[in-house]
Amino acid sequence: YQRRVHGGLAVSGMVSPYKVASFLDISNLSTWDPSLMMVMGGAIGVVFPLVQLAKVRLQSKMRPPLLGGKFPVLSTHIDKKLILGGVMFGSGWGLAGMCPGPALVSLVNLSPLGFYFVGAMSAGMIAAPYLDQKVESKK
Repeated sequence: YQRRVHGGLAVSGMVSPYKVASFLDISNLSTWDPSLMMVMGGAIGVVFPLVQLAKVRLQSKMRPPLLGGKFPVLSTHIDKKLILGGVMFGSGWGLAGMCPGPALVSLVNLSPLGFYFVGAMSAGMIAAPYLDQKVESKK
């Protein structure tokens, strides 16, 4: 399974920061590369039915998740923390031209940018709970 996902990311060009930057830069339509929309469309086509299935299983309460445990109840509340996190994630993705999945794949190619990105992403994941705790304690 992982080989197919990693191969798909590589074939689609998502591991290339140039390809991602060309998709995000709509300032010059002659150089804009809309091909990653096909990748996103394919991902949505796979994930959407699975999410619908999970919703049905959650609402029916007939069976637990296939791998055990319980389905999490997700909040629909939009707050400053969610917006700030989305802006930070999107900014990092746009500036680096990578998102987490392709960045991990780029480590196989020993890409320096991939190592920088994954290092920064890991540092952020480690720091987030501590920063969150600090902000919550000041309230």
